[in-house]
Amino acid sequence: MSGKVILYTDGACKGNPGPGGWGVVLRYGGARKTMYGGEPHTTNNRMELMAAIQGLKALKRGCAVELYTDSQYVRKGITEWLSGWKRNGWRTSAKKPVKNDDLWRELDLQAANHEVNWHWVKGHAGVPDNELADELANRGVAELMNG
Repeated sequence: MSGKVILYTDGACKGNPGPGGWGVVLRYGGARKTMYGGEPHTTNNRMELMAAIQGLKALKRGCAVELYTDSQYVRKGITEWLSGWKRNGWRTSAKKPVKNDDLWRELDLQAANHEVNWHWVKGHAGVPDNELADELANRGVAELMNG
């Protein structure tokens, strides 16, 4: 694995469902890269997942990654719930299909290429790179809405 990468990821949605965006701040050594995108009809949870997927996809080789998200859904999903969903054929403990399983499968695939430590950070609490990821996610929504 190469050096340590720091990722801050965030999602945003105007209406839930509605137009949504995702944002990523990637740091490696002294370099910083930002990315964002959006989808016309989605949910906040899907955009939170998409941010993590896109951040990991941007890494060209296996890395040690410190990934920060303000989404407990993403952090708990990947660290606590995923193994059970896979064991249960992508069903919840209540035997219902896992929501967003397409993105959970993709996130699992992307994370497998790296050594990822998943961190939860309180949103809108003045953490600079989390605030920037939020701004980027909202830019993704705004560009969709303003055409």
